Amino acid sequence: MEQFQLKPTIFFGSDALAALEGLAGRRVMVITDSFLAQSGLLERVRARLRDCTVEVFDQVVPDPPLELVAQGARALAEFRPQAVVAFGGGSPMDCAKAMLEFGKKLGAGADIRFVAVPTTAGTGSEVDAGGVLSCEDNDEKLRLGDPRLFPVLSIVDPELMVSVPARLTAYQGFDALFHCVECYISNTNTPMGDMVCREGIRRAAAALPTCINNGDDLEARSSLAFANTLGGYAMDASGTTGSHGLEHGMSAHHHDLPHGAGLIMIARAYHTWMIDHGVAPERYIDMARLMGNAAADDPHDFVIELTRLMEACHVADLAMSEWGITVEELPAIAHNALTTNGVLFSHDPVTLTDPDIVEILKLSYR
Repeated sequence: MEQFQLKPTIFFGSDALAALEGLAGRRVMVITDSFLAQSGLLERVRARLRDCTVEVFDQVVPDPPLELVAQGARALAEFRPQAVVAFGGGSPMDCAKAMLEFGKKLGAGADIRFVAVPTTAGTGSEVDAGGVLSCEDNDEKLRLGDPRLFPVLSIVDPELMVSVPARLTAYQGFDALFHCVECYISNTNTPMGDMVCREGIRRAAAALPTCINNGDDLEARSSLAFANTLGGYAMDASGTTGSHGLEHGMSAHHHDLPHGAGLIMIARAYHTWMIDHGVAPERYIDMARLMGNAAADDPHDFVIELTRLMEACHVADLAMSEWGITVEELPAIAHNALTTNGVLFSHDPVTLTDPDIVEILKLSYR
């Protein structure tokens, strides 16, 4: 028996922000970061909430630390909103989910409407109940997940993503791509997941170069945004693999490393490892075809297409050393990843040991 939790209600497309007007008359807390709070984008949200009593919590940072979540939960309990709007990338959405969970224990209320408004195409957090927090004292990244944390409403407006710089678009877009890729080869794959993974891979691979080289192209931005949402549904229906778990170990040790950049650096070695160990050859060939090589007939063609896409997006030469990662610490990163993200490694079609993970890191290292 298979179970699918595909939520929430989605408003997708240009001017989808108008859906916020449905919150009229409510007390609303907007959870975002300082950059967006100072940008014109937040004012577009405020304009749609003009008939609401609005409080802004703008302290969110990437991979929100537990201390920040606790601070936000206290603010939530004090303001007692009827709705929460998470506005931004994955971190504001992750932080909002954690604040809602912690806030209930402080009396914030259990019936707060949770609305997600992504400004990036990367995490798929607008349609899932998971999140990533950090415990900086222990150099750990912690996973949050509870079906109660699904947004009730998601507003995906590609116009909000047009101003994202090219490099960040690449990091985020490859994250969305890898959600679909990993769920497709995961040992948790499902028919529902396969359907959304295949379309997400096709759209992400086609749209990414245009989004990066011509960021004002709204059609490409829309397609990438849809691929990102599909990636969120892929995680709901299936599950990402040890590649994601390994990157969490990397960025837990180096907090300034963007999640998508880490994934880009290890993807080719990880998937080559899987292919060389006989994993899902038909699926790898299928993904190569979805990415543009209609004549693909070898699983390794997927890695060739992945490299081609990275080159088109100017990220093929990312180096761990740029973020201060050293060869000497690779065993510690591997051990951290395996011990703190074991559930993701359990989705791998081939079991990876500590030495295997170290070898994948070494093969990826520049």
